[in-house]
Amino acid sequence: MREINQPGYHHGNLRRVIIDAALRAIGESGPAGWSLRELARRAGVSHAAPAYHFGDKTGLLTAVAAEGFQLFADSLVSAGDDVFEVGVAYVRFAVGHRPYFEVMFRPELYRTDDPDLRSARERAAQVLVTCGAKLSPSPEQERLTTIAAWSLTHGFAHLWLNGSLSESAHGDPETIARSLVRLVFGPGSVQ
Repeated sequence: MREINQPGYHHGNLRRVIIDAALRAIGESGPAGWSLRELARRAGVSHAAPAYHFGDKTGLLTAVAAEGFQLFADSLVSAGDDVFEVGVAYVRFAVGHRPYFEVMFRPELYRTDDPDLRSARERAAQVLVTCGAKLSPSPEQERLTTIAAWSLTHGFAHLWLNGSLSESAHGDPETIARSLVRLVFGPGSVQ
């Protein structure tokens, strides 16, 4: 992300500047630990700019979640057809894009009926459903397999991010995620 307080910085795209400032604020104090007025001050824009572009904090968090789901879907798709690597991509996204991740799976923070958000979320969900179908031992168990795989990767990512695994899990989160997904869903593990 670019540094906002550079001398001579020109706000060519206020919407982007405000989203970037929100991502930094979320990274520092979570999605609830700041106000639009404080965010505007930090971004070096007028206090009215965030409200003009997003209406309110919920509108700004909706934009963050929509952008996050779009990036998330891109990340999952980039893993290709290897369902195990899709699980790793899930964890890689969570660790590498924590501010987005902290908002995306908290629907009480944003407008779930936003069309951009719905479209991006559905695109990401479709990748997960496709992977669940590939992992499932039978068509009847596809839904449960999808939920199990999602729970494993999301739960691991969340535990890693909040520090709960710091003493018990040593190493790189992607390597650990790859091992976990293969342990649970590898050959011979599904009956």
